[in-house]
Amino acid sequence: MKKLIALLTVLGTLTHGTFAQDLARQFARPPASARPWVYWFWLNSNITREGITADLQAMQRVGIGGVLIMEVDQGVPVGPVAFMSPRWRELFKFACSEAARLGLEINMNDDAGWNGSGGPWITPEQSMQKVVWTETTIDGPAHFAEKLAQPQASHNFYRDIAVLALPAPGPYRIPDIQAKAEYSRAYIRPDNRPLEPPAGSAIPRERIVDLTARMEPDGRLTWDVPAGHWTVLRFGHTTTGMENNPAPASGRGLECDKLSPVGIQAQFDGMMAKLIADVGPAAGKTLVSTHIDSWENGTQNWTTRMREEFRKRRGYDLLPFLPVVTGRVVDRLEISERFLWDWRQTISDLLVDNYAGRMEQLAQARGLRLSIEAYDGPCDDMTYAGRADEPMCEFWIGGGAFQTCKEMASAAHTYGHRILGAESFTADNHERWLQHPATIKALGDRAFCEGVNRFVFHRYAMQPWLNYRPGMTMGPWGLHYERTETWWQMSPAWHRYLARCQYLLRQGRFVADICYLQPEAAPQGFQNHNRHGYDFDNCTPEVVRNRMSVRDGRLVLPDGMSYRVLVLPDVRTITPPLLRKIKALVDAGATVLGPKPVRSPSLSDYPRCDDDIKLLAAELWDQGKVIADKTPEQVLAGMHVPPDFSAAPPLRWIHRRDGELEIYFVANSSPYPVEANCTFRVSGKVPEFWQPETGGIERVPAYTLAGDTTRIPIRLEPSGSVFVVFRPAAGRFDPVARLTRNGEPVLPPPSQAPKIAIVKASYGVLNDPARTRDVRTKVQALVDAGESSFPVARMAEGDDPAFMVVKTLVVDYTVAGKSFE
Repeated sequence: MKKLIALLTVLGTLTHGTFAQDLARQFARPPASARPWVYWFWLNSNITREGITADLQAMQRVGIGGVLIMEVDQGVPVGPVAFMSPRWRELFKFACSEAARLGLEINMNDDAGWNGSGGPWITPEQSMQKVVWTETTIDGPAHFAEKLAQPQASHNFYRDIAVLALPAPGPYRIPDIQAKAEYSRAYIRPDNRPLEPPAGSAIPRERIVDLTARMEPDGRLTWDVPAGHWTVLRFGHTTTGMENNPAPASGRGLECDKLSPVGIQAQFDGMMAKLIADVGPAAGKTLVSTHIDSWENGTQNWTTRMREEFRKRRGYDLLPFLPVVTGRVVDRLEISERFLWDWRQTISDLLVDNYAGRMEQLAQARGLRLSIEAYDGPCDDMTYAGRADEPMCEFWIGGGAFQTCKEMASAAHTYGHRILGAESFTADNHERWLQHPATIKALGDRAFCEGVNRFVFHRYAMQPWLNYRPGMTMGPWGLHYERTETWWQMSPAWHRYLARCQYLLRQGRFVADICYLQPEAAPQGFQNHNRHGYDFDNCTPEVVRNRMSVRDGRLVLPDGMSYRVLVLPDVRTITPPLLRKIKALVDAGATVLGPKPVRSPSLSDYPRCDDDIKLLAAELWDQGKVIADKTPEQVLAGMHVPPDFSAAPPLRWIHRRDGELEIYFVANSSPYPVEANCTFRVSGKVPEFWQPETGGIERVPAYTLAGDTTRIPIRLEPSGSVFVVFRPAAGRFDPVARLTRNGEPVLPPPSQAPKIAIVKASYGVLNDPARTRDVRTKVQALVDAGESSFPVARMAEGDDPAFMVVKTLVVDYTVAGKSFE
């Protein structure tokens, strides 16, 4: 028999303080507030009282904590209860009363459908607006007295902005002007420098003539035309025509103006204000939130007070630069690009303040919170998310949209929001009732490791009947997650697991070493980074300017978040106010790294703004106050800061700190058991395993103390997970500090999961070689990347063998010498 020898070190006994005892008790029996939610889709006016009661009771029985209601039209025959009709409002009030009886909470989407904010109560004047124009060519000298053609009038709505005459330039137009002028959404680097246009393409600003006062209300212009070849631009604005979708006909209408508080006020008054009044005292208690879902409603680039708002925010008049919106160059290309940066930034600022910010005010004034899926809009996503009480993200079966989880987690952390919800396990028509808790758990654990701490399952389709199985669906969309599922009555243990995870992942603060500043640009999405053992948040320029300070060398935020280093974006532009704030942080002792900027992206205070940048940059970079030639990992290593977590083989993880407690969630995303050597950046504390599946807590039987780290061998089953909680040691106990067998370390070497080898994979129409493709390489690449579950439709990317025809993926593979098909 081999001898097992444990070398013991006296470190003190483990005692449970009141706080830790309360935390353990709540972990074992998590509160209702920690339970997962569901998207509760009401399908095209098919709503009944008995269905409402049956659905809510079924949810409450299995451990669901709340619902996010949306009414959508997804090909279901129209039901008898029109959206926002008196009968519909009665049923909504009834749903609130039933939820109150059952201890459930309700979040109501702010319109019908799942995008934006609109409805039949929004007039064209209150809707999303865009700049339109007509062009009239005139040769002078001449006397002109004719009607100018009116620009497009969508929905029979049009208002004039200005009439400008300019010397007709050549055919050159600014590259990508549709995106740069916000007729479409695209990320544009703020230091973008297109090639200079041909000579004679630019229009001198002083040659542009404002003829607005010379045009009559009917469009008739009277003007003595100077010599030369002139173009007269009649600018106006009309509705974009965008409607809320996919909404039932009774709830469909124009999307409200997102750049004016008048637009969202009309939307709120048209729907949510009425529902809040209907439910009375339940508002703020049962009806706890209103919601804005994913941005799928295009762009807008005008609002009634655009000119006044632009001058207030940018410090100059946009009128002489309106021709730039058509693609023409005014003064020089650089000047025009700077104006377009200001144009996009103003649109972003107005959307954040007058849409999300105003909606937050309206909701909070009535005791409600606001949740937003705040990405893919014509703005800075994370600043937009900062106006939500509860930012939300999404992730799909197969792994799609996961980048939104880290993006919205960063927004939640840097704007001081405790809960990050996620539209969870969204699927397309390949789901077909095939998924269940065991098949989706690893994906959910991955979301937890990205910062999610509230699942909102996508989706639960309202079941208006009591006697049909599987009952109502939502077209091709979503994980089927209803009381009609065969495994529904067996799901309480799964929901308790999620509640325990969500409860613990809301305690204290997220731990991150690095804060990455995003570029000053709009629209602005999320720029992801590799963790390499050091976790991070991204933050907006607004957070740095208004919320960030320095304490004991750390960058700190008012809500308790802190970081060791601030990393500047990989662009060479920055505005003077932001760079002045960065200088103040550096002067206060912050560690900052990144490339040296050379100019401002804006036309505001030009050219002095560029002079200010050069002076500040010289002081910071030329004197070595900002690090320009190292990675964040190199800087942290130089500060003698080891990685926060590492594991061999790799595991997913996230770290939170609550007072003196260090809380790590560690997950195995593979379908195989793993024995991993894990290193945690914690010293002098006692580790425990908190088991989210059972609520049990146990001492870690063996661990090694190594400097500022603690090493623990952890075995996790396929898709397994565990919390590792470190408590302060108070008293005496004898932990296992080192474990050997016959003098050799017992900590096991990393185990290697069996490799999946794809032998053959074909995708297309069965028994039709002409409409079938060999996708073995695609499938092998996905498997090698750790994706054992993915949407079959991904095989069509770049080469669809049979467009709009049902296709099948057939895969032959081997695992550990065994063949499967």
